[in-house]
Amino acid sequence: MASSSVFDETYDVVVIGGGNAALCAAITARRAGRSVIVLEGAPEFYRGGNTRHTRNLRCSHDGTAPTMTGPYEPGEFLDDLYRVTGGQTDKALAELTIAKSRELLGFMDDVGVRFQPPLGGTLSLGKTNAFFLGGGRGMLNALYRKAEDLGVICLYDAKVTGLTIENGYFVSANVDFEGASRIVRGKALVAAAGGFESNIEWLKEYWGDAADNFIIRGTKFNRGDVLRLLLDAGVKPVGDPTQCHAIALDARSPKFDGGIATRLDSIVFGVVVNRDAQRFYDEGEDVWPKRYAIWGRLIAQQPDQIAYSIIDSRSIRLFMPSIFPAIEAGSIGELAGKLSLDVAALEKTVAEFNAAVRPGTFDHTVLDDCRTQGLAIEKTHWARTIDHPPYYAYPLRPGITFTYLGVRVNEEARMQMADGTPSGNMFAAGEIMAGNVLGKGYLAGIGMTIGAVFGRLAGEGAALHARN
Repeated sequence: MASSSVFDETYDVVVIGGGNAALCAAITARRAGRSVIVLEGAPEFYRGGNTRHTRNLRCSHDGTAPTMTGPYEPGEFLDDLYRVTGGQTDKALAELTIAKSRELLGFMDDVGVRFQPPLGGTLSLGKTNAFFLGGGRGMLNALYRKAEDLGVICLYDAKVTGLTIENGYFVSANVDFEGASRIVRGKALVAAAGGFESNIEWLKEYWGDAADNFIIRGTKFNRGDVLRLLLDAGVKPVGDPTQCHAIALDARSPKFDGGIATRLDSIVFGVVVNRDAQRFYDEGEDVWPKRYAIWGRLIAQQPDQIAYSIIDSRSIRLFMPSIFPAIEAGSIGELAGKLSLDVAALEKTVAEFNAAVRPGTFDHTVLDDCRTQGLAIEKTHWARTIDHPPYYAYPLRPGITFTYLGVRVNEEARMQMADGTPSGNMFAAGEIMAGNVLGKGYLAGIGMTIGAVFGRLAGEGAALHARN
């Protein structure tokens, strides 16, 4: 329990949020000699927002890092980002993110975060991404240990309910804490409290009733309350509110906080059909880390927001399995029955797909030459006939990780006001500003990159302002 004297001080830097971006900002500001308080709206067990469910971060490097293969040059990183966003990114901020990503392995090592050896296989990420030893929670715990060792004050269950902002300057935050309303005053603010993915009513403003069928990968605490307060206070918005990091999750997942264990990576190895047993997109368009985050949105556009990944026995061990077992059957017709799909329709879809498959050399680690020919929706890579029983299926729902509507920032991570002027003392980092870089689409691990890069920039900027 925190002493009431915690609220008597005016802090140099007030950080709202408790994940990767928030802690990178807090550590950076504290190392600069500033007094720092972190306000985490969730209980301690659920601290960290989406960071607790992550596995890796993407970074440019020269190939000498022992935990990665490589090199992964900035130009290649930028090309990858442009490909998945379709160019919908602030180029200056994208280039800044990539340039600063080269510093992250050293920074993380310095604050106690450890990485495991590079991974291969279907993830194809050994060159581009460093994987945390102990996953996101291991990484998060290391950041909190460092912050606390440095003297950062961290409050949990500290829900920000109001912000006093005068002429673009942060003055104080109203906080519900231990059953009382408190005021936290600060010379500078870093907002790193994430998006609104857990706020179903807000999602329904853009998606309608379809949002009732969305599964939220993270905690129920990511409601976007701080984002709403900032936008209402005149901070300039950025990003399409309908865009989000949305993947294919096992439809049997819990509504909230299922995390990484419920993600499905089987899509590239078979076909995906909707409720009407029809394919609706190229399952083999590109390597999985560049396409996995489009499938949630694709499924969200299907009837009843449901789809089914169908594979055969040749593919069942080629991907990380869901925490839930696959639905198994001895024939496609039997599988259709177990999925409550029209038997004739699914048999026809699979038969037509099989007939369209052209000979090639299957290799799930590269863009191989296994494709279809003659279908309305072709499969351009990893196309193999689905004819080796038993057959398997996973039901799929849209799994929302984070939303892209956020606050506009500049290259200092400083928030921009509605009239285009920079805020005097307000900075933002992480998912609450990721829409500056991610107009749409996603690259595996880049959310953590944006959070760490702009967390450090925000910490530097807030510390400098507080000193002056």
